[in-house]
Amino acid sequence: MGEQIIYLVDDDPSYLEANARMLKLSGYEVRCFSSARDLLQSLPEQASGCIVTDLRMPHMDGLAFQQALRNKNCLLPVIFLTAYGDIPTTVTAMRQGAQDFLTKDASRDLLLSAIEQALEKYRSTRQKQTRLMCFKQDLQTLTPREYQVLERVVQGNINKKIAAELGIHERTVKLHRSSGIKKLAVSSVQELSILWTQAQDQAITD
Repeated sequence: MGEQIIYLVDDDPSYLEANARMLKLSGYEVRCFSSARDLLQSLPEQASGCIVTDLRMPHMDGLAFQQALRNKNCLLPVIFLTAYGDIPTTVTAMRQGAQDFLTKDASRDLLLSAIEQALEKYRSTRQKQTRLMCFKQDLQTLTPREYQVLERVVQGNINKKIAAELGIHERTVKLHRSSGIKKLAVSSVQELSILWTQAQDQAITD
């Protein structure tokens, strides 16, 4: 997955420097930016880690920044730090997917805990995305009949009903079902159904 980096954004140079120093001393790789726009312009397509950003900044505030990251399909979790937190803004940020929302006077331990949770979320999200990508590639290896059978399995149909719908013997359904599941490397019908649905949903939005 590559090195995980803390992308730190704040328009206050002294606060940015102090936080960057603390995070580096805590063992993190840190990249500093004085504005959300600067980070958006230089953020690698396959960036890994998380973003710790001020909420109130000139030109582009934290919520607009968060939306811009979503538009780029950026997977990096966002932690907001602000001296002006309020409940409505917090609710909006969390609804839009913010990992956490802390005031700037939050303790070092609280910030580090939030960052560790954000990094764990990133790792989990990346693993799921990689698994889905592999599943979509494996789907292309199915024969038309295997696809037809597994499509009906996902819909909750039993082998006997699938055989009747496709006009083939039930034993043939079992063979196609077994070979298709093996190609897709899934361990259960539940896993098959989840990944199949996610692949279909992603195809619709692409």
